[in-house]
Amino acid sequence: MSRIEKIFETLNRPALITFITAGDPDRDQSLAVLKSLPGAGADIIELGMPFTDPAADGPAIQHASERALAAGANMAQTLEMVREFRKNNDETPLVLMGYANPLFVYGFDNFAKDAADAGVDGLIIVDLPPEEDADLRAAAQSQNIDLIRLITPTTDEARLEKLLEGASGFLYYVSITGVTGTAQADIGAIRPHIEHIKTRTPLPVAIGFGVKTPQDAKNMAKIADGVVVGSAIVQNMAKGLAQDTLVETIETQVKALSKALND
Repeated sequence: MSRIEKIFETLNRPALITFITAGDPDRDQSLAVLKSLPGAGADIIELGMPFTDPAADGPAIQHASERALAAGANMAQTLEMVREFRKNNDETPLVLMGYANPLFVYGFDNFAKDAADAGVDGLIIVDLPPEEDADLRAAAQSQNIDLIRLITPTTDEARLEKLLEGASGFLYYVSITGVTGTAQADIGAIRPHIEHIKTRTPLPVAIGFGVKTPQDAKNMAKIADGVVVGSAIVQNMAKGLAQDTLVETIETQVKALSKALND
């Protein structure tokens, strides 16, 4: 059983999935935050791979990528951070999230092998549709890495069928149209779609892109198997950096989110 399968099997509540960008604001501070997330209550961690053109992301995550890249972040450093994280944590699932171009440059087979060796459990590649991901999917499957697909409010039945082919780990439901961090999800609008998806697949469904506050997380947990908080945490990274309380700021935020799912 993979780490992702195990976490969804063993939790008696929806999973808290937190996102940070690797190398933001620099390698050492980013690693310190990464290591602190499980203790604060994160059940699964998404680690963003810095990229120069993160088109699906809003300003908060764009700025995080800029800070990371300015501090020298690259794919080798991201994988090295995963290896460092795994030295003291062999249980928390870790998913890399980002864009296809850096993986293509790295080489899909080489990347999948190095990612697996580092301790990566899954991939979310936001700009690689299923019609174009066969090579990456094969490379990931050969290393027992889950390829997690994105589903949106505009996904119709035919598209859903295509997205479910070859999907594994969990499904990431993008609860809003547009980029990350720019709107708030409407549970009433997405509930019927989530319910329908659950009739079509046994995979867990996590909701992201519109979950900001502990109350948001609690609301979405009523209809999902996991909730993803990304932009709100990345925004707090900038605040914590300015106040020289980076790790403490994120720990406090994640603890509040975790409490909302445990109450």
